[in-house]
Amino acid sequence: MAVNIRPLHDRVLVKRLEKNEEEVRGGIIIPDTAKEKPQEAEVVSVGPGKLHEDGTRAPMDVSTGDRILVGKYSGSEIKIDDQEYVILREDEILAVVG
Repeated sequence: MAVNIRPLHDRVLVKRLEKNEEEVRGGIIIPDTAKEKPQEAEVVSVGPGKLHEDGTRAPMDVSTGDRILVGKYSGSEIKIDDQEYVILREDEILAVVG
């Protein structure tokens, strides 16, 4: 299902990528609420870029479909149609993967 959200300025909408393996330490299964947030995410939508004072826009370094690394507590979490997304500024992105 496609998300119909267009971030403004230099903001990016991403979906965190969950790890498939279940973490077991010493025979104890860690519940979802205690697991760390994944740092890898996929870019869902990108804003047009930051607007400079002279009226020009800075181009975005990421595009839709890119896999990126973000901080564990970066951005604002939102929920749309039972899917969790994060909206963050481009300067909060740590790296592009691949």
